[in-house]
Formats: sequence, C-alpha cells, structure tokens
Amino acid sequence: MKFKNFFNKMNLKSLGKLPINIFMLVIAIIWFIPTVGLFFQSLRSGADIGQSGWWTAAANPRMLSLDSYLRLFQEMGMATAFWNTFKITVPTTMLVVILGACAAYALSWIDFKGKDIVFLVVIGLMVVPTNMAFIPVAQLFRRLNIFGSILGVILFHLAFGLPFAVFLIRNFFIAIPKELLEAAYVDGAGHYTLFIKIMLPLAMPAIASLSILQFLWVWNDMLIALIFTTPASAPLTTAIYRQMRNFSSNVDVIAPGAFIQLLVPLIVFFLFQKYFVKGLMGGAVKQ
Repeated sequence: MKFKNFFNKMNLKSLGKLPINIFMLVIAIIWFIPTVGLFFQSLRSGADIGQSGWWTAAANPRMLSLDSYLRLFQEMGMATAFWNTFKITVPTTMLVVILGACAAYALSWIDFKGKDIVFLVVIGLMVVPTNMAFIPVAQLFRRLNIFGSILGVILFHLAFGLPFAVFLIRNFFIAIPKELLEAAYVDGAGHYTLFIKIMLPLAMPAIASLSILQFLWVWNDMLIALIFTTPASAPLTTAIYRQMRNFSSNVDVIAPGAFIQLLVPLIVFFLFQKYFVKGLMGGAVKQ
C-alpha cells in the first residue's frame, strides 16, 4: 500500500507539471520557427525565395545549396564586415569584464573617500540612454580623429557597458564573507592576490553571465555601428542593412548573412546557458 500511494503521488505530480511542460514546449517551437525558416531561406536561390515560401524547401531538399553562402563572402565588404564584428565584439567584451571587475573590487572592498558617491554615479549612468550621447560623442570622436573607426565603436560600447558590469560584479563581491578576506590579509595577501586568486574565482558565474550579455549586446548592435562606422569598419549588422537597399537583387545574400549573424550568439548562449542563468539569479538577490 505504501508503494502504491507513493506511485500515485508521483503520477499526480507528473500530471500536474504536464500542462506547463506542454505550454513551454509550444512556446519553444514558436520561438524556433523563424530560425528554422531563416536557415532554409539561406540555402535557397534568390529566384526560389521570390517564388515560394521556405517550407517548400523542407519538402524538397533538392532546392537547397551552399551557393548563397559562397556568394555572401564574394560580395564586396561582407567578409570584412564579418571580421569587423569580431574585432569590435571580442575586445569590447574583454575590456568591459576586466575593467568592470577591477572597479567592482575597489567599490566593494577598498575603503576610500567618496566611495558611496562613486557607486551612486555608476548606478545613475545605467539609466542614461545611448541616444543622448550620439551627438556629443560623435563630436568628441571627430576631434580625436577616431570617428568612423573600430576603436571609436569599442570605446562607445565600453562606456555604456561598464556601469552595468560594475553593478553586477559588485553584488557578487560584496556578498563574499568578510572573514575569508581577513584571513587572507593575515596570511600576507595583498589586494592583487585577493583579487586574482580569491575574488575572481568566486565571482566566475557573474563574470560568465556578464561576458555573455555583453557579447550579445555588441554582436547584435546596429544603431551604434550605423552612426560611428564607415563601410570599411562596419560590422555584419550594418553590412546586411546596406544590402537591403537593393533587396530584390540581394535577398540571397541577406538570408545567409542574417543566419550567420544569428548563429554565433545562439552558439554562445547555449554553450554557457548554465553560467548565464546562475549569474543573473545570483546578481538579482545578493546585496
């Protein structure tokens, strides 16, 4: 009887979760349909795209080929734009994480005059919209002769990415037990040793989640790149946008370009999804 009651309870629990699981599965399928459609479109010719929908290719795989991808990288500027995206995204992500971690450590465990005021300023900078900075920053970059360069885009993303980075990592640093740091101080550890060997390993979930978020933000950005880059320094998002001016003739270039633009963030997110969720949840509840 005890085993029978146990299995009955297990069945009730499973049945109770079944509607939620079905609902989440339906949402996931709906969310994934545009990605599947874009994948099939990227493997079709421009003539086929204009004549029928992507679902016809699923029923007739003979329509699929890699010619569109070959044409994509033969198109003037597209291969350069692809590498420009990495040149912008990777350094920006690394700089935001490194400088944000250093600033977060200083604001959480180093006593100096005006520390609370500095942190309040950082929090205030999080709510400043990027649109307000376009004109003054563009004027500043022109005076510095970096307007239209990859360096200018990196600096813009760095300035607007650091406040959130400092806020997120500081929430993890400040929750570390003070006794652990005092014990390290007694053993002769300095700030450098504490930061590298204790703080960073403990805050790795926050650093991983921040890296993913920053990578996705910069990789998918088009507005900032559209304003602060030239065709020679433009990332893939801007290059795809410029192809849409001749949409009727370049649709077989836009589809594979958009799929590559989508594929890299998806790979990054699913590879580090565990750290992403753990870091965000930890940063949301720790003070």
